[in-house]
Amino acid sequence: MPDIHITREHALGLPGARKLAFQWAEAAEKKLDMACSYEEGRTADVVTFTRSGVNGELHVTKDRFELNARLGFLLGVFKERIEGEIVKNLDLLLAQEDPHSAFEKGLAERTEGKKKPAAKKAAAAPAKKVAAKKAK
Repeated sequence: MPDIHITREHALGLPGARKLAFQWAEAAEKKLDMACSYEEGRTADVVTFTRSGVNGELHVTKDRFELNARLGFLLGVFKERIEGEIVKNLDLLLAQEDPHSAFEKGLAERTEGKKKPAAKKAAAAPAKKVAAKKAK
């Protein structure tokens, strides 16, 4: 089974890292259909996540995020792509001055981006019908 292991240092402190990890867990449940559990500790937290084809843990400390995931056979084929997306998004997020707001903004943009194409198609369809009627 292919494994993903990603470690990133941060300067958020445990309260800030905890908040960001909790935001991620909520988004993973809503957007990725994952079952997540969040366990707070005195010096570290653990987010456990699972869904068909993947399970793992995100360890959260005052200065580090450590993600360990196990991919099933079907998702294992896409290991490099999945790992690359996680690394890219995490690095972009941690480079922000306010990662918490950046995370919320990024989610909103992705949700909005997915809604726009359908709205554009709906708006474009009547225009085509009008043009077709004029041609007759």
